[in-house]
Amino acid sequence: MPVRRLDPILVDRIAAGEVVERPASAVKELVENALDAGAARIDVAIEEGGRGLIRVIDDGCGMDEGDLALAVERHATSKIPDGDLTQIATLGFRGEALPSIAAVADLTIDTRAKDAPHGFSIRVDAGDRRGLAASNWPRGTRIEARALFAATPARLKFLKSERAETAAVVDVVKRLAMAHPDVRFSLSADNGQLFDYPACGGDSARRIAQVLGEEFRANAFELKAERAGVRLTGLASLPTYNRGNAQLQYVYVNGRPVRDKLFAGAIRAAYLDFLAHDRHPVVALFVDCDPRIVDVNVHPAKAEVRFADPGLVRGLVVGALKQALAEKSHRSASTNARTAIDMLARYNGPQGASAYRAPPPANWDVARSPFAPAGFAESGQQAFSTGAPVADARAHETAAESSFDAPLGAARAQLHETYIIAQTQDGLVIVDQHAAHERLVYEKLKKQREAAGVERQLLLIPVVVDLDETRMTALAGAFDELAALGLVLEPFGPGAVLVREAPAVLGEVNHKRLVEDIADLLAEDGDARGLSRRLDHVLATCACHHSVRAGRRLGAQEMNALLREMETTPGAAQCNHGRPTYVELKLSDIEKLFGRK
Repeated sequence: MPVRRLDPILVDRIAAGEVVERPASAVKELVENALDAGAARIDVAIEEGGRGLIRVIDDGCGMDEGDLALAVERHATSKIPDGDLTQIATLGFRGEALPSIAAVADLTIDTRAKDAPHGFSIRVDAGDRRGLAASNWPRGTRIEARALFAATPARLKFLKSERAETAAVVDVVKRLAMAHPDVRFSLSADNGQLFDYPACGGDSARRIAQVLGEEFRANAFELKAERAGVRLTGLASLPTYNRGNAQLQYVYVNGRPVRDKLFAGAIRAAYLDFLAHDRHPVVALFVDCDPRIVDVNVHPAKAEVRFADPGLVRGLVVGALKQALAEKSHRSASTNARTAIDMLARYNGPQGASAYRAPPPANWDVARSPFAPAGFAESGQQAFSTGAPVADARAHETAAESSFDAPLGAARAQLHETYIIAQTQDGLVIVDQHAAHERLVYEKLKKQREAAGVERQLLLIPVVVDLDETRMTALAGAFDELAALGLVLEPFGPGAVLVREAPAVLGEVNHKRLVEDIADLLAEDGDARGLSRRLDHVLATCACHHSVRAGRRLGAQEMNALLREMETTPGAAQCNHGRPTYVELKLSDIEKLFGRK
């Protein structure tokens, strides 16, 4: 078959696949255009998950006849000043959205510029332009895209269910709404309105609460940091307020929602000490910087960005999150208390305890139970038998009434030889003694490592590790950093390194695999976090095995000492595996259970 030029409409349909992957992609492009037009209100409506209809109405600046005619032509835009791609200050700039949607749908645009005597309308059906005419549209712009992908059935077959496509549209509009609190957003689907966010001026926290809920704001801390002209603001959740995936992580660069590995890795690294590997925090982070140091022209979907100095941005995000976590992570999420209250309410409901378990035998006596509460009057309680505890448990101390003023209150009893019950000024606290002590031991081990450095173990027989050129190049630039972490390497001919010393805390380890894993991480991430993570994991394991166990009786002084140290230890609200170490119940909630309020 001879080489020939493709039909222009077919070219547009092929190119449209890069921009419009699914209905949510089209919604994103149209809403971004509305924001660039200075809209104060944007109303979005979809049918059949966006397949049947996508409608976006805004009250922005609108277009005149000449602009409208050009708007549906490929690579026509008003958003790049003098063609300078280093000064992009708008969400759109490529001039591809409208022609791409028009190539795969039946597109109608009604628009009217400010102070214009009337508006104009244009229709493009699957790339076939039907002409431009006068319109009585009042002001702003209305865009309707019907029968999306009808002209490209192959793409239509790969769309997900209507519910899944609707969920993707909801996510897109929410992400754009969060970055623009001064704009009113509404979204409707087949069954009615899904949400309507009133404009809230410059109150970013209020808009975040509209999108993520008041529960998130109550369990989040504020971020404010700046480094070398790059500014970071936003909210991030307490470690104990987490999710099973990263779907609720919202990141913006100069108001543009992005999904970038740099930020995903930075967030994961900051929470590494506080969450299990399969749990994720909820965050809303806003990065503002000079447009000249960030490239947003990486992909047609504009979801990825590249920074001139990615290490600077990553360091800012990790540093700000870690500092805030060190200051705020002693708090436990209020959702833990709500869950406990709900469970108690169900247990104490109309059907009583018998609805949940069999009643105790008639001759059952709590005093003879192996799990009888250990009160303060009880004598002979054992201290930690695995050496001196991290908590300063001095036998001559007694629980003073002033302890009620402390955040975690004064210890009153030990239940089931596992849980400490403490009384506060306005409620009670239940502490998991093993989880709490595990975090205290872990933080102490980390401080010892930072103060004295990582102890090295000299290998009797050095290990030779062969590496390919990419991994060797990445590893060679980090020899000094790795030596500071206890791993001493030196070149051993072309494409090989010699392992002379290794961190003693790692014990018996496959040094070849360790070096290969670190080289892979260096080639991907550009720093030596791999070994640091490995050491932290070892310390966490040591802390778990050297902490006071569940089932060990504690004295009153030991329990109070544990509470006091928890109050001053970063991350004490959760153990090394991300589980909460304590639950706080307010007296008002407890009184409701008994009908006192």
